[in-house]
Amino acid sequence: MKRLILLLPLALFLGVAVFLYRGLFLNPQELPSALIDKPLPAFSLSDLKNEQRLVTEKDLEGPALVNVWATWCPTCKAEHQMLNRLAQAGVIIHGVNYKDDGEAARKWLKDYLDPYQVNIADPKGSLGINLGVYGAPETFLIDAQGIIRHKYVGAIDERVWREELAPRYQALLEDGQ
Repeated sequence: MKRLILLLPLALFLGVAVFLYRGLFLNPQELPSALIDKPLPAFSLSDLKNEQRLVTEKDLEGPALVNVWATWCPTCKAEHQMLNRLAQAGVIIHGVNYKDDGEAARKWLKDYLDPYQVNIADPKGSLGINLGVYGAPETFLIDAQGIIRHKYVGAIDERVWREELAPRYQALLEDGQ
């Protein structure tokens, strides 16, 4: 019995070590989302540019990227130039300004250009919570019916666009979805 008690810490250590070792091989950009293949959550929030106008999930035409961003997010600034290039190339991008100050966000878009077709003000983060957002930036790919088909966590750069998002976006365009 004493030997079993002495082996208990070793067994616990080995269990924790196996658990942590497995985590070394997980991709942090692949956070699971319960919303894949489900419609965008229902919402009614102000348009960032025109606070008198309410925007709902029905206003987000797809196929499109729905990009969660904020002025307080340094990674969002790093990806912003890429989003502008994608918008200039014809990619439809909708924005969700997450837990941010509206004035700061409007100034940001004036200074760094605005790649968004529709930009939703989400100052309290309610839409972000319903989307399961961990932080900014996060990008959702929606089809023509507003169904979430993919979620990407982190900045979109040339490689991410070329290897991961562009093929999915193009497939939705070709399917007419």
